[in-house]
Amino acid sequence: MKKVDSLSSARGRLLLQELFYELKYHKQLGSLAIIIICWRVCVYDLELSKYVKTEVSILHKLGFIRGTKIWMEEIVNRFYFSTINSFVYFGAAVLLLLIGVRRFSESMDDNLVIAGVVFESLLLFFMFVVMLFTPDENSPTYTYSENSDDSQAELISEIGEIARDFAQSAVQFENLNEQLATLNTNQENLINKIELMAVSMADCSSPNPNLIIEMKQTNEELHNFRKSLVELNTIATTLKKEEIEFSVRKELEKIISNKVIYSGNE
Repeated sequence: MKKVDSLSSARGRLLLQELFYELKYHKQLGSLAIIIICWRVCVYDLELSKYVKTEVSILHKLGFIRGTKIWMEEIVNRFYFSTINSFVYFGAAVLLLLIGVRRFSESMDDNLVIAGVVFESLLLFFMFVVMLFTPDENSPTYTYSENSDDSQAELISEIGEIARDFAQSAVQFENLNEQLATLNTNQENLINKIELMAVSMADCSSPNPNLIIEMKQTNEELHNFRKSLVELNTIATTLKKEEIEFSVRKELEKIISNKVIYSGNE
């Protein structure tokens, strides 16, 4: 809820003009009803929520004299001065007409002319009172624009949209930075792999001296291994022959021993 110190302040005067526009153009009340409501608000009414859309509370009353003064300055003088001035001119025209007719014709009653003079005098007195409460030319003017709230709301909405766009742009920039960092990492890995591939291709086209030495050592070991296999084959063959000879000897011994035993028995 908005709170206003009093209607005599700058915010209070703008609030009073806002009340007038609300009653006149939105609720479309008559001029007399608007004047009465505005005077009641200026003098003693503290709650404006029943008249305007926003909830507004006035903290301090102005009283009859000060409230009427503010009412005359901000409502009557500002919005109805032309109407009152028109009535004054209308009364002057009626009075001139009555005096002219009375001058050239005796059918016009004197009381009617006197009534016209009194009516014009009252209008002039009311015009004097209204002009008495005209704001000083050197005092600051407080004008209310009917579209000010809408303009402020639109401006705030645009600022919010701009801030949201900036936030989205910042997020996109962060994502772009992350993607660039990932791309740089992948590029470095690709460069390292290309370098290894180039080294491998260079080794294939012109073998490394260390590789040649290792291949020579391997060939020598294979040659030694082949010799060892040949020697093993030779030893195995020799052992096989010896086993055969040993077996033949044992068989011959058995045969000879059997024959000797058989001969002795005979």
